[in-house]
Amino acid sequence: MATDPDFHVFDTTLRDGAQREGVSYSVADKLAVARLLDEIGVGYIEGGWPGALPKDTEFFARARTELALRNAVLVAFGATRKAGVRVEEDPQVQALLDAGTPVVCLVAKSDVRHVREALRTTLEENLAMVRDTVAFFVAHGRRVFLDCEHFFDGYAADRDYGVRVLQTAFDAGAEVGVMCDTNGGMLPMEVGRVVADVRARVDGKLGIHCQDDTGCAVANTLAAVEAGVTHVQGTANGYGERAGNADTFALIGNLVTKMGLPVVPAECLPELQRVSHAIAELANIAPDDHQPFVGASAFAHKAGLHASAIKVSPELYNHLDPAVVGNDMRILVTEMAGRASVELKGRELGVDLDGQADVIGRVVDQVKVLEADGWSFEAADASFELLLRAQLPDAPAPLFELESYKTSVEHWGNGVVVSEATVKVHVLDDDGTPERIISTAEGNGPVNALDNALRQALVSRYPRLADVSLADYKVRILGWKGGTSATTRVLIDTTDGVGEWTTVGVHDNIVEASWHALVDALTYAVRHR
Repeated sequence: MATDPDFHVFDTTLRDGAQREGVSYSVADKLAVARLLDEIGVGYIEGGWPGALPKDTEFFARARTELALRNAVLVAFGATRKAGVRVEEDPQVQALLDAGTPVVCLVAKSDVRHVREALRTTLEENLAMVRDTVAFFVAHGRRVFLDCEHFFDGYAADRDYGVRVLQTAFDAGAEVGVMCDTNGGMLPMEVGRVVADVRARVDGKLGIHCQDDTGCAVANTLAAVEAGVTHVQGTANGYGERAGNADTFALIGNLVTKMGLPVVPAECLPELQRVSHAIAELANIAPDDHQPFVGASAFAHKAGLHASAIKVSPELYNHLDPAVVGNDMRILVTEMAGRASVELKGRELGVDLDGQADVIGRVVDQVKVLEADGWSFEAADASFELLLRAQLPDAPAPLFELESYKTSVEHWGNGVVVSEATVKVHVLDDDGTPERIISTAEGNGPVNALDNALRQALVSRYPRLADVSLADYKVRILGWKGGTSATTRVLIDTTDGVGEWTTVGVHDNIVEASWHALVDALTYAVRHR
């Protein structure tokens, strides 16, 4: 699939996306994000506003020697000259020129109310600001895109002035005029109507930039494409101010797989999920599991009815093959699961259940009983796999037999808190003789102490446990029973430095719930890893 050179995917994660509350990229982060965006084949990466932000000025300086883009062109963002100032004398215009990018994206007012009340200048002077600044950069060999801020709100107030701004920019040499739904209040049907009208009145290349305040940013963008725009702006994972922007990954996924527009190289499409999650890590934001196309749950199926159909043909409940965008289909096993869900989940985990209807039936019944008591396996594949394998005819014996465990927490007068755990277990040695082992260890809490004591007891028999450590620990209170009594669900993430797995435990006592999850975690490490 050759990309369409006349269609632009323009990503502004590093400028507009960085305006999301809680996001603050370092210069090194910005360089890393730019490299990742290049890997999904976007045509343009807007790196920031040089001159206005020192960090962005440094980014563009370092990008000259540290950024080697294969697919994308780097873009610097800035404003038109100020009212009453010669373009050659405007310091921010000069800073934008000094950034040295082949493309500059200018922002201009296209709403008469903003011109008069925010800029406090005349409509004609605003047009002159656009004309002078665009012409200045074109004369210096730069390609120019113009963002028409508040275009749609401005169109509602005066349907002609925004068009005049666009035409002025085109006449001065701008390559693209972008209609911005800056306040994010538009709906797809109105966007389509306005874009179609503007498309009929100007000849230049039109673009669209949508905020997500109505939850319609992606839909609005696609409506604009249907009406004639060939330049779309978005941000990774929809990051941005307020409710965010159109999500670049959803835009690419829809444009390529639904509208048949080859906007990125074919080999880039399977990188969407990986890059989405990598950028989330750099932004220090947990990936959205329910994000279209790239979320971990985007192709996850919970209902037994779905699983029964998927067993016949995955296409019956998937809108496309998840592998196209680098994702996977998952079957979730819960109290809603039927026999097909268990069989498909077993296949996903590498357990062949063909011809083992009795095993499937026992697992279905067991899951329903456990989930009624608060257990949840949809986020704990490792625990479910152990449960499933325990029902097989050749099920392995447990790693150990528990005699007892004990934990204590001691708070000293100087404020120091010490947690200690002792476990007594029976482990079979190489010739099958039971060996009683008593192990005591400290930790930074009773669960960590239990983890240390149990691994210490088992590591001589199972050496691979030396590389295993607890990575995360989550607690959820499921039901209050009065006072401080409640059913507690514990999820434990464990790692061996190569992979990570999740196990679950449930009990009225939080330590006992943690014990169940810990035993599963170590058993999985030995049996599966």
